[in-house]
Order: sequence, then structure tokens, then C-alpha cells
Amino acid sequence: MSLKITFLGHSGFLFEGGGARVVVDPFLTGNPAAKHKPSDLKCQYVAITHGHADHVGDAADIAKANDATLIANYEICDHLARKGVKKTDPGNIGGAIQTSFGSIAFTPAFHSSSYEGTYMGMPGGLVLKFPEATVYHLGDTSLFSDLKLMGELYKPDIAIIPVGDRFTMNPTHGATAAQWIRPKVAIPCHYATFPMLTSDISAFQPQGVETRVIKPGECWEYA
Repeated sequence: MSLKITFLGHSGFLFEGGGARVVVDPFLTGNPAAKHKPSDLKCQYVAITHGHADHVGDAADIAKANDATLIANYEICDHLARKGVKKTDPGNIGGAIQTSFGSIAFTPAFHSSSYEGTYMGMPGGLVLKFPEATVYHLGDTSLFSDLKLMGELYKPDIAIIPVGDRFTMNPTHGATAAQWIRPKVAIPCHYATFPMLTSDISAFQPQGVETRVIKPGECWEYA
């Protein structure tokens, strides 16, 4: 069995595993790197790491169009329910939600979180456990020592790490994060979307961890 991963650009991904399609942080409209339109995405779940516009993105429209379940913290779920999302399943840092494909756990991140002038709860990461693999999407965060603990607790096969600098880790710190988490594969994200984010990620070379750079719109399978 293999887990199919499509990079939607910036921090957005589509995962296909366990008989389900899961979209995370689908920022497509207004994203110059995006190769997909919201209407292109078919899914059963939409998950959001935190409440910034470049992560919430098109989540509400995608969830409504697919009658999908939206998974995020309570504040984000409440806000998007007011925008017409019918199915929400809220959680928070330290907890996990059971899904048809496995589970999604909520992890800490060091960042901020607000959307349309509204507080959107604590920022976080997500651990998606599929039968084929466990994926840790760090969301937006700095380097912090408890990433080692996240690696010990969840033992992810794949870690998706923001490396664009300015608002998150830079490539060097991202490499350190990967070495601390110790996944089999590290995938960089949140870089080169806009001029203020670094486009040179050559320093993202974690020792002992395979690095997989996926271009926006491309798909890769983990087996």
C-alpha cells in the first residue's frame, strides 16, 4: 500500500490513503504557486493547522462543495460553521480525533493565529495517521525543543516542515527540526510562494533523513 501526496503549493497538501482523501491548509485562491482550483479538489476531510488566511484559504468552499468534514481547533471550526460549513469536528492541542482512515492529532506550534480580525485559537500542527503512513504537518512554527518529543510520541514516517524564514523556520532550522523528529522522509513547505519568503532551500539537508522536494501540483507516493 502507498500513501499518495499531492503538493498544492505553500503549505497545502492532498493526502490519499486509507480509502479517504484529506486536504490540509488549502490556500489556492490568491496563491501564485497553486496549480489547482478549489473546484478541482474532491475530498472527505479538510483539516487546518491554524487560522491565518494562507492556511484557511479555500477550506470553507472546499468543505461545502464536497460535504466534507472540517477538522481544526474549536475557534476555526466555529468561525467556518458560521460561513456555512455543515460538518465540523473540533479538537485541540494534545487531543486526537478518530476518522474513517485513522486519526488526526493536534500538536503545538510557536506562531500566531487570527483570521478576518478574529482570534482563531492557538496555532498548531497535525499528525495524520493513515494505514499506509503517519504524517506530521508542522503548520507554521519556529524551531522549538518539544519537536523532539513530538517525534518520540508520534514516530511519523513523513514530516512536512516550513522553511521559508521570516514567519517560520529557515532551511537550516528546518533541517535541525527534521533531525530531532527523525521521520523517514522530510518534505519542505511554506517557501518561495511570495518574494518575502526565501526561495533558496539548499540548506535544508537534514542528516540521516531523506529529503523529498515536491513541486506545486506534483504528486509523490510513499510506499
